[in-house]
Amino acid sequence: MPEQYQRPAEMAKAYEPQQVEPYLYAWWEQSGFFTASNHSDAKPFTISLPPPNVTGELHNGHAMYVVEDVMVRWHRMLGDATLWLPGIDHAGIATQLQVERLLISEGTSRQAVGREEFLRRTWEWKAKYGGEIQQQLRKLGFSLDWTRERFTMDAGLSSAVRTAFKKLYDDGLIYRGLRLVNWSPSLQTAVSDVEVEHQDRDVSMYEVRYPVAIEEPSTVRLTLTAEAKNQATWGSGSWAADATEFITVATTRPETIMGDTAVAVNPEDPRYQHLIGKYVVLPAIGRHIPIVADSYADPTFGTGVVKITPAHDPNDYQVAQRHNLPMINIMNLDATLNNEAGPYAGMERFAARAAVLADLEKEGLLVATRPHRMSVGIAQRGGEVIEPMLSEQWFVNVKPMAAMALAAVTEGRTKIVPERFEKVYTHWLENIQDWCISRQLWWGHRIPVWYTLDGKIIVPGPDDPEPQGEGIYQDPDVLDTWFSSGLWPFSTLGWPDDTADMRKFYPTSVLETGYDILFFWVTRMMMMGCYLTGQAPFETIYLHGLVRDKDGRKMSKTYGNVVNPLDYVRQYGADALRFTLITSGTPGQDLNFNPERTESARNFANKLWNITRFVLTKLGTDWKTDDSVIVGASCLLNFPYTLADRWIMSRYAWLVGDVDRLMKSYNFGEAGRQIQDFLWSEFADWYVEIAKVQLDGDDARKHLTREVLYTVLEGSLRLLHPFMPFVTEEAWQYLTGRAAEPQNRGTPEQQSQTPQVASIVLQPFPQPDSAIIDAQAEKDIELVRGLIVGVRNIRNEYKVEPARQVAAILVAGESTALLQAQRALIARLARIDDAQLQIVESLAEKPTSAAALVVGAIEVFLPLAGLIDLSAEQARLAKELEAAEADATRREGRLANGGFVDKAPAAVVQREREGLAAVHATIIRLRERIEDLG
Repeated sequence: MPEQYQRPAEMAKAYEPQQVEPYLYAWWEQSGFFTASNHSDAKPFTISLPPPNVTGELHNGHAMYVVEDVMVRWHRMLGDATLWLPGIDHAGIATQLQVERLLISEGTSRQAVGREEFLRRTWEWKAKYGGEIQQQLRKLGFSLDWTRERFTMDAGLSSAVRTAFKKLYDDGLIYRGLRLVNWSPSLQTAVSDVEVEHQDRDVSMYEVRYPVAIEEPSTVRLTLTAEAKNQATWGSGSWAADATEFITVATTRPETIMGDTAVAVNPEDPRYQHLIGKYVVLPAIGRHIPIVADSYADPTFGTGVVKITPAHDPNDYQVAQRHNLPMINIMNLDATLNNEAGPYAGMERFAARAAVLADLEKEGLLVATRPHRMSVGIAQRGGEVIEPMLSEQWFVNVKPMAAMALAAVTEGRTKIVPERFEKVYTHWLENIQDWCISRQLWWGHRIPVWYTLDGKIIVPGPDDPEPQGEGIYQDPDVLDTWFSSGLWPFSTLGWPDDTADMRKFYPTSVLETGYDILFFWVTRMMMMGCYLTGQAPFETIYLHGLVRDKDGRKMSKTYGNVVNPLDYVRQYGADALRFTLITSGTPGQDLNFNPERTESARNFANKLWNITRFVLTKLGTDWKTDDSVIVGASCLLNFPYTLADRWIMSRYAWLVGDVDRLMKSYNFGEAGRQIQDFLWSEFADWYVEIAKVQLDGDDARKHLTREVLYTVLEGSLRLLHPFMPFVTEEAWQYLTGRAAEPQNRGTPEQQSQTPQVASIVLQPFPQPDSAIIDAQAEKDIELVRGLIVGVRNIRNEYKVEPARQVAAILVAGESTALLQAQRALIARLARIDDAQLQIVESLAEKPTSAAALVVGAIEVFLPLAGLIDLSAEQARLAKELEAAEADATRREGRLANGGFVDKAPAAVVQREREGLAAVHATIIRLRERIEDLG
C-alpha cells in the first residue's frame, strides 16, 4: 500500500471513495497484480483495449471499457493467465486538427512551420494527452497491464505496418488508382466511411429540363475543347435553340450538372423507351451526353430520370462502370469548381449552385423546386458536407481477406455476441468495396513507397534501407489510421516477430467494442489478422450498445448532454459509475445513462460498507479465518445450522450458479443486478436482521451464525469485485483482517523484492455448489417471510406505532411446528408481543375487531382493541370511504358520457378507466377494514 494511505484500524462510519480509490489503485499497480506472465501454464485470457484517441479527455463511450474490466477481473480470479493490454491510437485526422488549431492560436500554421516541425509539435501533444488518458483510465479502476502499453506509432508497431504493407503489395492486393472517395474540403484529404456522419436535412429537389439533341450521333460532342469551355455562355441559344423535345431530371445538387456524362432511365419505363440511345445537350456547357437504360433509375421517384455524375456520386460511379462512361471531375480540392465547369470555374460549390439555379431559371429550364428531406454526409472532424470526388489514391483489394474473415465466423472459429450481428457482419463482408488507405495528412504512418524520376515505384521491406538517389522521393501521404489499428490485436504482441507474448496470448480471447464500429474496425482487424497471421484474431467479438442520455438521445454537444465520466467519479466514486454502466443495459442494446442510477449505485456501495461494519462488530476481536469457505455442504449436514442459515446459504448457492451462467453468456448487467438484489433484498434486509435474533442465543449458536455471516458476505464481495473493485477490496481487507499478512503476489521479480499483502484481486472467484441448495429451507423461509411482511403491512395500514408490540393469532394447520420453531424470529421481526402470540393448528371461532390476512394456508388475526381508538379509526375510514365513493361516481359519470368517450384521446379514456378500477379496489379494502373494526 502506498505510504500516503494508512488504513484506519476500524472501519469509518461512511465509505469515502475519494479517500480510498487513488491509493488502492496505486497499490494494485505497484504490486504487479495486473501484470500477466507469458511463462504461466494457466490458460490465457487476452483482451486488447480498443485504443482511445490521443486527442484529449475520455467520454462515456470510453467508460464502457468497464465491460472489459469486469471480464478481465473475473478471469484473473478464475486463475487464468490474464492480459488486458492497453494502448493509444494516433488518430491521424483528429490529432492533426488539434495541433493545427494550436498553431493557429499561436499565429502560425502547419504550412508555415513545415512538416518536420509540425510532427515534432504533434509528438509533444501526444506526450501530454497520452499521459492524461492513462491517468483517466486508472481513475476508473481499469486493471490494465501497464507494463505492455502500446502506441500505434511505436517503433515496433511501425515495423508491423511496414511488414503488412509490403506483404499486401507484393501479393498484388495494394494498388494505386483513380477511384471515387469521400473528400473533406476543409481537411483537404480523403476520409473513411467511419469519419462521415450522416444527418437528415431539409434540402431542395430541383427539376431541370435537358434538351434532347437533334444532331446525328456521329457529330455529337462528348468532351469540350478548352476553347469551347471558355466560349460556353448562357443565353446564347446556340446549343439548344433548335430543341423540340426535353427530358426532365431531378437533382439536389445542380452545381454538379457540368460533371454529368449521361442521364439514365429505367429500361422498363414506357415514358422514355423511345429516347434510350439518344443524347441530351448539357445546359451551360453544351456537351452532348447519352441517355442510357439502367435499373438504377427508379420510375416511381421524382421524374424517373437520373443525371449521372460519376466523379461526384458513388451510385453514379457504379452506373458509369456498367456503361463505360467518362468521368469528369469538376472540383478542386477546396471544393471550388475547376475549368471543367466552364463559366462557373473558380466559384465555391454552393455559390456555384446559386448561380446555376439563377441561370437555369433565366433560360426557362428550371421546372420546379420542391422541399426534400435526405441524409447528407458530414465530415466528422471538419464539420462540412462531404464531397464525393474522383481521386488518385492507394487502395487495398480486400475481397480475398474478406472471404477469410467471413469463413472464420461462419465456420465457428469466431463467435459474435449478440448473435444477430452475424448477419450484419456477413452482409458487409459479402458486399465490401476496395479500401482507400491513403490520407493527405502529415501525422500518421507515412506510406512506405518511393518514386523515381522515371516513374518507377519502390516498396522496401521494414528491414531494408530507404531508397536513396537523385530525384527519389517518398509518397507524401500517410496511411489511414484504421490500417495500423487493423493490426492492433497482434502488432501489440510483437508480430511479425515470434515473441513469447505472441505465442502465449494470440489469438486474443475477446474483442469488446461498440456495435457502431463493427464495419470499420472490427472487420478490418478480422481481415488483417486472418490474412497476415493465418488465424482469426478473436475467439469472441462482444458488441455493446451506445451510451445515450436518460431520454435516449445520442450524446452531442448540440444537445448539451455530453458526459465526462470523471465528473461522476469525483461526485459518486468510480464504483458507482461502473456499476451504473454495466447494469443499465443488455448485450448489443443502447443504454440510457441516468445520473439518478449513479446515485443509487453509490447508495448500494454505502449499504455494502455498512453491512460489512455490522458483520465485523458481530464477529468480535477473536475471530480467525483462512482462505477456505467455512460453510460447505458437509458443514450443513453435520452441524445444527438454523432454517435461516440453510436458507441464506441456499440462496447464495443459487446466486453463485446464476452469476456463473450469466457471466459465461456475456450477460454481465444481469449478473450485477442479481448480486445487488441478493445482497440488499435477501442478505441485508432479511438474514442480517435474523442474525441479530440468533446472536442472542448461546455461544454455539453465535459461532455458527458468525460463520454464515462471514461466509456469505466474503463470497459476495468476491462475486461483486469485478463490478465494484474499490469498495469490495476495502471491505474485504477489513472483513478478513489480512491487511498486514504477507503474501507473495505479482511477478517473480516483484516477489523477490518484497512480499505483498493479500488482495481480493487475486482471490478465487466463487464456483457453483449445488449440494448447498436446500429447496425445503427456501420454501419454509418464504412462508415465514410472507407472514412477517403481511403483519408489517397491516400495522402500516392501521398506523400502529412502530415501537408498539401487538397481539397475534396464527392458525397454522400443518405448518404449526414450523412456526413454533420460528416463534422468536416471527415475534421479533413482526413486532409481536411473544406473550400475546398464539400459534395454533386450528381455531373454532374467528376473533372480532381483528385485522385478518391469509399467507398460503396460514390465517393471521391481529386483535386491534387497545392498539388504536376504534371509534376514531372507524370515523376516519368512513370519511375516506365517502371520498372514494364520490370519486367513483364522478369517474363513472365521465365514462357514461358518450361525448367524452368518443372525443377524448384514447389514452385519456384508458387512464380514466384504470383510475375507476383503482378506486373500486380502494372502496373494497376500506369496507373490509371498517368491518374488521366491528
